Amino acid sequence: MCHVLIIEDEPFIAMDIQQLLEQEGATSFSFAGSEDEAVASAMQSRPDVITSDVKLASGTGPHAIETIFERLGTIPVIFITGSPQDCTPCEPPGVILRKPVDAREVVAAFHSVRP
Repeated sequence: MCHVLIIEDEPFIAMDIQQLLEQEGATSFSFAGSEDEAVASAMQSRPDVITSDVKLASGTGPHAIETIFERLGTIPVIFITGSPQDCTPCEPPGVILRKPVDAREVVAAFHSVRP
């Protein structure tokens, strides 16, 4: 079992990530388009892996991750963003991928962080 929280405010990108990770063994997913939704979703169902954009419609992925870590402890993260320079705080454990991202990069990152 591998539950993935996808923090992404672009629905088509979120669906692409889901498809890729489903093919690689992820078994369930939660989705969030804002910082608050991401924290609430993680509290409802603790993810094994998180993928996160940096800039969201409301808030940021890194701040959501920081709050999730404070409440649940460290969880592997893959940041998928068009603005890696704005990824603050983006502390390990994690990987930062630049959009547009190649599917092979996402798959490799998933396998490198998956518990």
